[in-house]
Parts: sequence; C-alpha cells; structure tokens
Amino acid sequence: MSTDLSINLNKIALIRNSRDTEHPNVCEHALRCIAYGADGITVHPRPDQRHIRADDCFDLAKILQVEFNIEGNPLAPPMKSDRKGVSDYPGFMELVREIKPAQCTLVPDSDQQLTSDHGFDLTQSGDQIAPIIAELKALGIRVSLFMDPDPEQIKLAKQVGSDRIELYTGPYAAAVETNHNVEAVFQQFYQAAELAADLGLGLNAGHDLNLHNLKKFATVPHLLEVSIGHFLTVDAIDMGLEKAIKAYQSCLGK
Repeated sequence: MSTDLSINLNKIALIRNSRDTEHPNVCEHALRCIAYGADGITVHPRPDQRHIRADDCFDLAKILQVEFNIEGNPLAPPMKSDRKGVSDYPGFMELVREIKPAQCTLVPDSDQQLTSDHGFDLTQSGDQIAPIIAELKALGIRVSLFMDPDPEQIKLAKQVGSDRIELYTGPYAAAVETNHNVEAVFQQFYQAAELAADLGLGLNAGHDLNLHNLKKFATVPHLLEVSIGHFLTVDAIDMGLEKAIKAYQSCLGK
C-alpha cells in the first residue's frame, strides 16, 4: 500500500502575509509541489486568516487536479477582516459547503492556539460533531477527524460517522526529537492504526513529521496519507523544493 503525501501550504501563505504582496503565490507554489510529486494539497484556514485565507481556498479549488484537503474547526464562526484587500472569513462550514473539497479534516483548535496540539474528545463534542459529519458526507466530502492515539476515542470516531481519522503525531515527533520512550510511543500509534483498520476507518497522520522521523512512522500499518507543511517548507529552503519533496516521498517508500 502506498502512502500519499499531502503538502500543507500554510507556511507559504504566512510568508506572503508578512508583506503587502502576493509573493510567494500560494496557487503557483501548489502547482510546483504537484509537478514535483505531491499527491495532494492541504490548507488549514483559521478565522483570523493569519496564513491561509478564505480566498486562497477558493483559488486553489479552481486549479487543483489532485486531492484538496481543507482542515479546520467546524465550529469556527465567521470573522470580519480588518486588512485591506482581504475578504471576510465566512466560517469554516460555509467555506467547505461552497468548495466541496475531496476531504475535510475536522480539528478541535481555537484561535488562541499557535498550531493544532490535540485531538477531539468525542465524549464532550461527539453530539455536535456527528451531524456535521453527516452533512459533509451528504455533500460528497470524505471526512477525517483529528485524533490522539486513544483507543476509546477512536471507537467513538467510528460511532459518529467519520470516514477516516488523522492521528496527531506531535507526541511521536517529540519522543524522537528527545530520544525518549520512542518505541513505547510509536507502539501507541501502531496499535491505534490497527484498531482503526479493524473498525473500518481510513488512516491519515500529521504534525511535526519530518525527514528524521517519517521513515519509521511510515511503517505504521494501513497509513493512507500524511500531511506535512512546516518541516517540508524548512527543508525546501535548504534543499530546494523538488529535492525536498522527493526526499519525503522516499521516506514513504516511493
């Protein structure tokens, strides 16, 4: 089984947003990623539009011929933009209802978070999430839930109707970085992957995966897709974009 590489463009948008400019151009960068071997494109718009903006999502939807994965909090409200030339944020659900991406990854983040740092607690939010999943699936969108490698939570992800889960790999990356408890942490993800497969859930993964830790993680069974943005962008500065993408694909056995 081959694992797809979906490249997250948030950091490219963040660089652009640091100036009053359209450079680097998010759509042009996406097309270069695809030309160099990316299997999909991921974005994670937030209401403050500090990196990927709503307009980027619409522009990307017009040009992409690969899987488009939009991540975000389905409970995120609309937000007025206070920047010249930047459209208002319509709300996550309004965005995906109009675009209808191939995949929608629901993430329980807040505006105050620097980045996503935990999966859903479906004992608390399952009743809210289930009808959202049903609506997205009715629109023809595959739904993935951002989850920790917690067996009971993964079982609940199946119960609320998700098609896939995306395992939050931050703890694994931290274990490798510090060389502490690596095998024990890795086994948590391995067992979570086996459980997901037994339940009929597809498996994605992402967060802080890089050239140092990806090859081992790619041995997790049934892994359909990894989403990588920050570290691939950093490596592209050192190696060039094409070489960086090929290096990540090599870690995935391609």
